[in-house]
This record gives sequence, structure tokens and C-alpha cells, in this order.
Amino acid sequence: MKTDADPAQVFMRRVLRLLRWRLWLAEKLQPTDWQATLLWAALAGFSGALVSLVFSALSEGVHEFLTGSSAGVVESMRQLPWWACLMVPAGGGLMAGLVLQFGKRLTRDQSSTDYMEAIVIGSGHLPIRASLVKSGAALFAIGSGGSIGREGPMVQLAAVVASFLGRWRRFTPPQQRLLVACGAAAGIASAYNAPIAGSFFVAEIILGTIAMESLGPLIVAALVAALTVRVLTNAAQLYHVPAFRLGSPWEMGPYILLGVLAGAVAPWFLRTLRTAERLFVATKLPLTLRLVLGGLMVGGLAVWRPEVCGNGYSVVVDILNGSIRGINVFGFRHIWLAVLVIMACKWIATAASFGSGAPGGVFTPSLFMGASAGYLFGTAVHNVWPQGAADPRAFALVGMGAFLSAASRAPLMAVIMLFEMTLSYDIILPLMLCSVLAYYTAKGIEDQSLYSESLKRKAAEEPAPALPVGRVADLMKSDPPVLAATAQFAEIARVFLSVRVNNLYVIDEAGRFLGVVSLHDIKPYLGDPEVAGLVLARDILHEDFPRLAPEQTLSEALGAFLGITAERLPVVEPGGRLLGSLAKGDLLLTLVEKGRPAAAR
Repeated sequence: MKTDADPAQVFMRRVLRLLRWRLWLAEKLQPTDWQATLLWAALAGFSGALVSLVFSALSEGVHEFLTGSSAGVVESMRQLPWWACLMVPAGGGLMAGLVLQFGKRLTRDQSSTDYMEAIVIGSGHLPIRASLVKSGAALFAIGSGGSIGREGPMVQLAAVVASFLGRWRRFTPPQQRLLVACGAAAGIASAYNAPIAGSFFVAEIILGTIAMESLGPLIVAALVAALTVRVLTNAAQLYHVPAFRLGSPWEMGPYILLGVLAGAVAPWFLRTLRTAERLFVATKLPLTLRLVLGGLMVGGLAVWRPEVCGNGYSVVVDILNGSIRGINVFGFRHIWLAVLVIMACKWIATAASFGSGAPGGVFTPSLFMGASAGYLFGTAVHNVWPQGAADPRAFALVGMGAFLSAASRAPLMAVIMLFEMTLSYDIILPLMLCSVLAYYTAKGIEDQSLYSESLKRKAAEEPAPALPVGRVADLMKSDPPVLAATAQFAEIARVFLSVRVNNLYVIDEAGRFLGVVSLHDIKPYLGDPEVAGLVLARDILHEDFPRLAPEQTLSEALGAFLGITAERLPVVEPGGRLLGSLAKGDLLLTLVEKGRPAAAR
């Protein structure tokens, strides 16, 4: 006769105790796949913030190494002799080109590193080595003063980390794409300390939808990333600006004109970037020499106006705070003339950096162009009608949002981002008006955005996207956790404790589906180890559990989930053999993806 000290009996009691906790969690907390998705989104946000901070620190280190100064990019270039202003950007281009050239040998078998492609038309897989090579080249291009932003590599690295997490956990393609999108949102939130705008950047520009199935995880990832950055760096809003107020309702008239102006200028700015890219490619020079040439052009402009170097952030701060250095003409110092000259030079420098192939972003340079255009317009209105533009700096702030809206074709994201970066609520009314007007004006001139051409080109390169075509078989996950009909209670308990599901599929020797054993079905046996030891899977299975056929459409599959609490359903072929399972979360994400506008895909 067995005693209490019997090892088998002791083991069974421990198993039953763990199962009771497992059942309590399932009944009280009722965890779902969506809650698990939010946890992984939070982890993607935390990881994305860390890699973004590492990249930022490395780029500052490269800049200090090349210039010998720990000051900002503009101030460092201002302190250098003329020949160093030429050589530093050119040297950075040379090193970036060598990194890319050497990296080709390490990444020949790897696919594209475009995170937008991975989200929109791919499976969510981003190659690690190729992404690290591209980001390494961006360190030199950005650290040497190239006229590009660092937000591009930061978003890329955050997306790569999220992609790695998804592959490690063996996520399905819809889950993988969503997790990569969460990484991208975390990268934007880390770069601009703007979690809401980071969420809407991905939702509005890349996903093309603000459905909660995708927006919820994006918000969680962006919030965690922003909190991480704030805790580790004491970051606050990006632009500290004076309080701007709408002096008179009549000021809305000039703001209307500013929205139209920004919407007209932004498409030409984007056309210039694309033209510069074609001109550099037409030179037939190797990529490394093109990057050196682009660096020389930026350096040549920096000899005269050091403000062209970097992403333009410091110059925008000077414009918004009225501390920009003016140009003396006939004994008078003209700030507007300095802004006009810097804007023209920055336009050319950005085209040179972008066209030469320097890895980086043009998001922040777009904000610079908007601030400059808005300030110049506000100054002109103030000189003609002082009451119509009491403070031209307010027009600079609104111009940033309007230009970004026109360039990105995402007015909602532009409004939210400007508010988060400045925390200036009084500017919301003209900002909303200008952003919408700029959006429609730009859309009427040209149906191209800062990102749409890249997405369309990627879509053309892959005419057969990896998205499901509408059948259950295309979306199901094979090899679900199963039990043999003769499985004893100890085996049932082991499987329930090792996987996070509430239903286990029972099959016979031929692999035919017989039914399911629910976690709640084992509750009566948790208090009696002796009875539990006599239970087999076939004794407690449910034979009438809903099931799907592999040829059913996704719409039919969605109907099968209605009225039941199960998060997954078995996929069974006509002969009765179990093929896999379909998760409700994957189904909803896929239906959201299939409902995107064609332009977003």
C-alpha cells in the first residue's frame, strides 16, 4: 500500500497544486491572446528604446571622434577650419561607403532591411546582419554632419529587435508583422519623445488603419519606449518654445495661406530628393564615391553656413526662440535673410545627402523646412500687416506641422507630433487647419509622400505578397498541442502546464480529431489524486467542439468564433485528420490587413 511519502503520490500532489493555480489564473484573470500581445508589445517598446539610446550615444561618439568636439553638430562645424568642414562630411561618407561595401559580403544571402516592407508586404522578418551593417554606415553618415536625421536607423534597429523577438517566440506572420510595427512605433517614440505620434505614425502611414486590433499594441509599445527614455535620460518635450497665442481671429486668414503654401512646397521638396537620387545614380560612380561626393557637397555648404549640417534640430530651436543669427546688409541685421539662405542651403544639402545614398532619415529635415518656410511667411505677413502675424515664430511652429503633414500624407500624426514635441496647446487650432489644408494641397499636386514611393516600389518587386489569400489553410498554425485518446491525467497536466492554452486537442492513432479536453474539465479531479490517476483523455473530452475546414474563407472562420470563448479552433480536413489550429487574434489582424487601402499596402 502506498504511503504519503510515495514519490509518485507527492509528484501528483505538486502537479495538482500547480494546476489549481493555473485554473485560478484562467478563471479570475481570463488571459487572452490579446493580453499576451500587449505584453510582447511592451517588451518590444522597452527593447526598442534601449537600442535607440545606444545608437544615439554611438552617433555622438562618432561625431566627437571626427570633429574633436562634444558640442552639437552645427557648433562643432562652426569651430572647424574650412578644410576640416570639407573633409569631415566627406570622410564620414567614405567610411559609411566602406561599411556598406564590406557589409555586402556578410549579407549576400539576406533579404531587404526595409521595415516598412516587412510590415506591409512581408512576413515580418528583418535580417539582423544587414540591418546592423546599414545602421553602422548611418553612424558615420550622421556623426560626420550629413544633412539627414537619425530617426531612420533608430526605427530600423527597434524594428529589428522586435522581429527577433517574434522569431524567437515563433509568432505567426500576422503577429510578427504587428510586433515589428510595435518596434517601429517604439523607435519613433524614442527619437521624438512622442509616444502618441509614434503610434499614429505607424498606424496612419504604414498600416493604413487605426483599428484597435493593431493600434492598441502600438500605443503600449510607444508608451513603454517613451517612459524608458524619460527614466534613463530625463528627457522632456523636444522643443522648448515660448507660449504662443492666437492674438486675433483675423490671424486665421494668413494661416490658411500658410497651409496652402506648405502643401505646395512639400511636393517640390520631395521631387528634389528623388531627382538628386537619380542624378547621383546617373554618375555611374560606386556607392562609396557617391557618398564621398555627397559629403563634399555638404561640407562645401558648411564652410559658408554650418547650419546645413545635421538634421536641423538646433536651427529649428533657434528659430522658435528667436535666437537665429541674422545677416548684415547695409548696416542692418536681417534675421529673415539668414533663415532664407539657410533654408536654401539646407535644401541642397539634404538633397545631396539623400541622393548620394547616405543611410538616415529625412523626417527631421522636413520639420526644418516647415519651420523655415513658416517663419519666412510669417515675417512677410508681419511686415505688410502686423496684426495678421503678431509673432512670426508662431507661423514657424505651425509650418512644421503643415509641412510634415504634406510630406508624410499623415495630418493626424503631424498634429499630434507637433503638440507632443512642444506641449503648446494654444497653437492647436491653426495647426489643425494648416495641416489639413497642406495635406489636400499636396495631394492635389502629387500623389506621392515621403514613404509611399518606397512602399510601391517594394510592392512592385514582390507581386505575390505574403498576406493570406483568404483561406483558413493559409493562416492556420500547424502542430498544435495534442493528446492521445489514452493519455493519462499526469500527461494532460504536463501539457497544460507547458503551454498557454485552455483547450487541448485529442487525436487517435491515425491523427484524426476526436474532440478537446478543456482546462475547466479537469477541475473536479484536482482535489483527489487517486481519482485523477484513473482519468484518461477520452473520458473527459468534448466531441462537439467547433472546428474549421482548411478551404473555408476567413469570413466564414470569423463566424465560427462568434458566441464561443475559445481563442483557437482546430482545423480538420474532410477525412477527420487534424491539420492545425487557427487563432482568433491572427484572424482579426489579417482581416484588418486585408481591409487596408491599396495605397497603404
